[in-house]
Amino acid sequence: MIKLKNNAELELMRKAGEITAGALMTAEGLIKPGMTLKHIDSEIRRFIESHNCTPSFLGYSGFPASACISINEQVIHGIPGERRLEEGDIVKVDVGAVYKGYNGDAARTFFCGKVSDEAVKLEKITRESFFEGIKNARPGNRIGDISHAVEEYVVSNGFSVVKSFVGHGVGAELHEDPEVPNFGRAGRGPRIYEGMTIAVEPMVNAGTEEVEVQSNGWTVVTIDGKLSAHYENTIAVTENGTEILTLY
Repeated sequence: MIKLKNNAELELMRKAGEITAGALMTAEGLIKPGMTLKHIDSEIRRFIESHNCTPSFLGYSGFPASACISINEQVIHGIPGERRLEEGDIVKVDVGAVYKGYNGDAARTFFCGKVSDEAVKLEKITRESFFEGIKNARPGNRIGDISHAVEEYVVSNGFSVVKSFVGHGVGAELHEDPEVPNFGRAGRGPRIYEGMTIAVEPMVNAGTEEVEVQSNGWTVVTIDGKLSAHYENTIAVTENGTEILTLY
């Protein structure tokens, strides 16, 4: 069931979104060669907890960290450990924060030093596809209108969208209805209403769309070993248009 949010709930989600965005900014400042993923994760947790929030991901279905940090061919759900960043890595950081029972959820793709031209283009197209998609996040439209716009933009620029994992509703639960795919047909899917809060999150691969889950049961990688990028924000559909709750 899709849960529409009232003004009081939206205010709590704005605060959760603000802290989620701040956690990503914290992570961005730590992206440099030699930095361990575990240290980045610990600083994200410190930031979130210092703002009277709790990390949404920590313990979620048994996830052992406060952030998902995924490198290069890793798509999502990377578990931060002792791995050290290297020059040329592309680093996906996915973070959530809970404020007074409501979640924010967002992700960015960062560069560690100088990266390849392909990586620069991949991140750019992934980020831009999000904004192409949310142009359609208006009352009366359908979720498929968002999905179709994302896929069309990505494919027209020579990349592929991951289809095995999708965006989702956000609120008192980290994952709520509806699912928000990054592919599909316009005019299909659930109707969009004022008060909906959803995470739109293009996951875009440089090669094939095919992915697989590694033996740890969490980390998703491209099956061909090519790069992947991720860009996500929590948005609210309001009477005044789309409001991005996790933008910075």
